[in-house]
Amino acid sequence: MHVPKRIRPQVPSTDRSEQTAERTATRTASEPIVVTPTDELQIDAVAPVPTEHGTFLMHVFRWVGDDEEHVAMVRGDVAGKERVAVRVHSECLTSEVFHSLKCDCREQLHLALEDIARREQGVLLYLRQEGRGIGLANKIRAYALQAHGADTVDANRMLGLPDDARRYDMAALMLEHLGIRSIALMTNNPQKVEELRALGVDVADRIPMIVTPNRYSEPYLEAKRVRMRHQLPVRSSAPPPRPSSNSVIPIGRRSVTGDAE
Repeated sequence: MHVPKRIRPQVPSTDRSEQTAERTATRTASEPIVVTPTDELQIDAVAPVPTEHGTFLMHVFRWVGDDEEHVAMVRGDVAGKERVAVRVHSECLTSEVFHSLKCDCREQLHLALEDIARREQGVLLYLRQEGRGIGLANKIRAYALQAHGADTVDANRMLGLPDDARRYDMAALMLEHLGIRSIALMTNNPQKVEELRALGVDVADRIPMIVTPNRYSEPYLEAKRVRMRHQLPVRSSAPPPRPSSNSVIPIGRRSVTGDAE
């Protein structure tokens, strides 16, 4: 996995998992773990965290000089492994904290953690980029427009904002630090596959993340299917299948639509 030089950390060419273990052993839990003084990527803390889906090793990352913290929830041994199940998930305060029904973010978050725990190996990257990168206030402004009939794409455009402003350079660095060679990306979004590949991430497979919509989230998911190329089923009353190892979809080097070349 090769990250472009403009964001690639200058880490000595030794095994990253061994480096992290050595640094962790020489520090107390309250002391930050820094990769090297010249790195753009900094690790502030690492600790096991029990969840309702099992125990994960939580890594807290941030850019050097930036207070925004991002998280990697790691299950099992992933260093040097290929086709590791990885969910790159962006923050959604409205759904994940306040249980808004307007989107499927909370369900996808828990579905990913559940599936990773079942596999006993995988990573969930939690990126702090609310509202597809436009921020909380702009997201709520877009909600106000959606309440008057605009869909999620038109609402952003009416505010002069991009359809999707998320960036994945931090995700690429986090995956490289963890030493993962290639990933099976847990997503319905072909743009995410394309952008991660452009950053040097080897996306070998795709794992669909299909959840049952509710009457509030159905229009949102349909807009993502029709207008943003998300690989979602046409709406039906049938419940979606749970993800499993059999639902991994191989991806050809130019295909991100769920069909192998």
